[in-house]
Amino acid sequence: MPFQTLLPDLFLWSDTCNVYVLRDGDAALLIDLGDGGVLDHLADIGVRRVEWVLFTHHHREQCQGAPRLAEWKPRVAAPEAERAFFERPADFRRMSPALDDPFSVYGASFVRPPVRPLPLDRTFRKMDDFVWRGREIWCVETAGNSPGSMSYLLRHGGGDGWLAFSGDVMLDGGRLHTWFDSEWDYGFGRGIYALHNSAALLESFRPSLLLASHGPVVRDPVPQLRQYRTKLHTLGKRLLRGYEVSTFAGADQDPVSKPTSVPHVWQVSPHLFKFKGPDYWPNFHMLLADSGHALVVDCGLFDRAFLDVALQRMRERLGLKQIDAVVVTHYHGDHCREAPHLREKWGAQVWTLDRVAERCRSPLRFDYAAPINAYGQGIDSVPFDRVLRDGETFRWEGYALTADWMPGQTEFACCLHGAVDGRRVAFTGDNIFGSPSDPAQTGLEAVVARNSAILEEGYLYAA
Repeated sequence: MPFQTLLPDLFLWSDTCNVYVLRDGDAALLIDLGDGGVLDHLADIGVRRVEWVLFTHHHREQCQGAPRLAEWKPRVAAPEAERAFFERPADFRRMSPALDDPFSVYGASFVRPPVRPLPLDRTFRKMDDFVWRGREIWCVETAGNSPGSMSYLLRHGGGDGWLAFSGDVMLDGGRLHTWFDSEWDYGFGRGIYALHNSAALLESFRPSLLLASHGPVVRDPVPQLRQYRTKLHTLGKRLLRGYEVSTFAGADQDPVSKPTSVPHVWQVSPHLFKFKGPDYWPNFHMLLADSGHALVVDCGLFDRAFLDVALQRMRERLGLKQIDAVVVTHYHGDHCREAPHLREKWGAQVWTLDRVAERCRSPLRFDYAAPINAYGQGIDSVPFDRVLRDGETFRWEGYALTADWMPGQTEFACCLHGAVDGRRVAFTGDNIFGSPSDPAQTGLEAVVARNSAILEEGYLYAA
């Protein structure tokens, strides 16, 4: 595409992102770089020298052409808050993630740095300024689409008008650039809040043009920014967890079970058991047949010694003889981490749905939150003895149980259901939380992009 002339000395080039060229004679300052194709065409607008390249943020599409800058020898600047993403990119895209990796959602990175390190000549703090050839540029952190992204504000027209080089804060039409780049936590909306507040800050400048990193230049930015903030408010309410979290939730999640003769093993119904304790959610249910054979649904965050003692006591006091199988509802490590232990120590087979199996067998092939290898237990894979099909019914010890695909919290999940003790029982994994008796709660656990959550149908399909 040819350059677009926006103002007498301001030009737009578009490839993997929008590149803005501010010209002064035969010299230029670039804001973002894209794939570097702009460098082949600068002579078309009379530019022979690139003195500075200012990056709004670290995303790969903004800077992937950086190796081509060597022959131009410009100085390069970016936000100080994102210096490490530019200069040490390999620190943030680990082949074998851990739950507590920085800038990750339970091990799934939410930063997208360049392939190669990009040394910076200067960085800008969250409220900084920069002068290039008499032009004073205000540098303002506008985080949200990335953790430390920055907008560059330049006075225009000699009065109160501003040009805002805004990165990916907002696209024309009051649109979000990406959802996943603003997802910084597990269903608590921190990135959405930051993005909203950044949009409000830009709105307060009353810019005449919003020069976005993707799509058309926003020529009526103030009403669009106002509308956009309303959309983000609505989006936040839809995405956030629909029950009390870390406050009153512990009282809601199990008002049904009763203690048994085994310490900390509780009984939901005559044949259905679980563990219960203060803030204790190990993800475990056991269906114990009259024969003493058991079917376990999920086996997650246990101290193995504690688990083994409890199971031995269930043998002695509740008639447990054999664990036949453990059925994994979804791929998250806190639901399958101890399934291999039940196989090795207790002889159980491990079963799951076909859509779940591959994410547990080969977690390092994928980039999803909370894979089993991220839990630091030395377990990088869960093999399965039986893989069930969507809608498949199997019979076990007189029970007819059906495995259905059940997206919601994650696309890779199943619901196991059937009749137990005269009632219809559904093992829903992490798809329903909170109190079903409270109409103010939605039951929503978390909408998380890095779970491959499906916005248009996930929880609706589950419901």
